[in-house]
Amino acid sequence: MSERSPDPAAAAAAASSGASGPSGPSGPRLVVVVGPTGAGKSALAVELAAATGGEVVSADSQQVYVGMDVGTGKLPLAARAGVAHHLLDVVRPDDEMTAARFVALADRAIVEIAARGRPVIVCGGTGLYVRALLLGLFAGPPADPAVRAELDARADADGPAALWHDLAAIDPERAARIDRNDRKRLIRALEIHRLTGETMTAHLRRHDHRAVPPRYDHVLVGLAPPRDALYRTIDARVDAMLAAGLLAEVRALRAAGYQPPLRSQQAIGYAELHEHLAGRSDLSRAVELIKRNSRRYARRQLAWYRPEPRVRWADSPAAVDVDSLRRYLGGR
Repeated sequence: MSERSPDPAAAAAAASSGASGPSGPSGPRLVVVVGPTGAGKSALAVELAAATGGEVVSADSQQVYVGMDVGTGKLPLAARAGVAHHLLDVVRPDDEMTAARFVALADRAIVEIAARGRPVIVCGGTGLYVRALLLGLFAGPPADPAVRAELDARADADGPAALWHDLAAIDPERAARIDRNDRKRLIRALEIHRLTGETMTAHLRRHDHRAVPPRYDHVLVGLAPPRDALYRTIDARVDAMLAAGLLAEVRALRAAGYQPPLRSQQAIGYAELHEHLAGRSDLSRAVELIKRNSRRYARRQLAWYRPEPRVRWADSPAAVDVDSLRRYLGGR
């Protein structure tokens, strides 16, 4: 899918106000598949789309990047069973992708899919993207260039993990939801505390999205395999990615000039292999870290969704009542 000039500012304004989607809350219904990495979300989305004649909108913050296929777990074309997928490969690895920009692109894709008379299945593990699409973005105070410059300097000097430890000291709940290398989100959480004297967690509780009318009618389906089984799947998945050419993919990204500290290259699987290719770790250690960091990310993903009472949880795609979802979507 190629990107066409969205208006991120307008999308951000609508999202931050909790506004309805392009067709209003009585517009197209969505089934939204969420859960941790390796749980089988993509396979379930394809199964449901094939059963209803629907199309899939990805809500994955890494699958948006061109040239990042193996490590982000994009389904190969053959595995998509002829189902159209949207918001894959829409920006280069050095482009900025934000939740507001995602909402603008997703809204447009949903309108186009609905205009074709097809059901919409949203699928992805990026909790912020899903929440922004369904409930709107938390507005928060405007950015302060001086504060951001100071925090950026600390990250440059001591690494993004230093920002994570700073955040964990004042807002452990928020820190548990952010990757230690996610400089942008760490800076934003610290900036809010610096500017307001209040943690981002406290702000979010006062602006509880569950009290905001949804932008779309939707059903949330969550996949949560037993932890031991999930961890075995994640480890095997990493091995499969290495066998499928993940190291060559990262090498090609480096050759094209895409390296840390680009945010795209700080993703799990990429950051660790960039360290290896830069000569700072051996391959076995990099693979060990990818597996460990993937397991930690899976825990954060589950922690994001567990408090949401509307999620219909299942321990595997096979345990999901696809027929009831098909009836909800009104598909064939």
